[in-house]
Amino acid sequence: MKSKKFNIIGIGELLWDMLPTGKELGGAPVNFVYHTSYFGANSTIISAVGNDKLGEELCSVLDRKKIEFSINTVDKPTGTVSVKLNNGIPSYIIHENVAWDFIQLKKEFIEALKNADAICFGTLAQRSKESYNTINQAIKLVPNTALKVFDINFREPFYNQEIIESSLKLANVFKLNDEELIILSTMFNLKGTQEELCKQLMNLFSLKFLALTNGSKGSLLFTASEISKLSVPKIKVVDTVGAGDSFTAAMIIGLLNKKPLKIIHEQAVAHAAKVCLSKGATPNFL
Repeated sequence: MKSKKFNIIGIGELLWDMLPTGKELGGAPVNFVYHTSYFGANSTIISAVGNDKLGEELCSVLDRKKIEFSINTVDKPTGTVSVKLNNGIPSYIIHENVAWDFIQLKKEFIEALKNADAICFGTLAQRSKESYNTINQAIKLVPNTALKVFDINFREPFYNQEIIESSLKLANVFKLNDEELIILSTMFNLKGTQEELCKQLMNLFSLKFLALTNGSKGSLLFTASEISKLSVPKIKVVDTVGAGDSFTAAMIIGLLNKKPLKIIHEQAVAHAAKVCLSKGATPNFL
């Protein structure tokens, strides 16, 4: 599924996932960018690192993995997340007051935003005022025709209703999981089946496209007129770190290429399964 040379941006957290087996490049936006690059897009991460060894190592890894980046170096420690795995399922301790809480837009990168075909963002990096303002500014700079992808990615306690509502109003594509759907249904006083809740969210925020992942139970993709449902392939999972981000990346490439919904879904599921066969969110299969 090789892409045309679409211009794709991920903005937000950039960090080290400190796994039991060692540190791995992490952060949902960079995972997304890595996998859209795999499909042939011109993909760039906007974030920040510290003026420290971990920051230098992160930039070296981005270079090695051929990931384009527009990064501020700030007087804060480079971000880290302590990851524990229980039967391949990750749990996280996300450290605060780190570099990606202080993202700024470089002037020379504003033109790239104005030419973007898609931008992906989440809630986590919006926990700080500075990064919140930068992310909102960036989204408003991309063309109206671009896919504005809100991958909600709840991490306690780093979200609130104000951030969620403002993000959904900026987005036209929404990606969430079954647990996040339950939280949102309470937050917005929605009732019904999963499908009904998803349709209500689409209508409430004028979304063009919605993706719901249900873990081992499969996933659903929605447009205004169509729904696709798929189960999860039976594979031997190594870990699920980054699986959702790789799903989103493949899905966005399919949308940009105007593939049929069923094909988009099949390719997103297949790519996420491929990632689950390897350690970490950005396995070396590029």
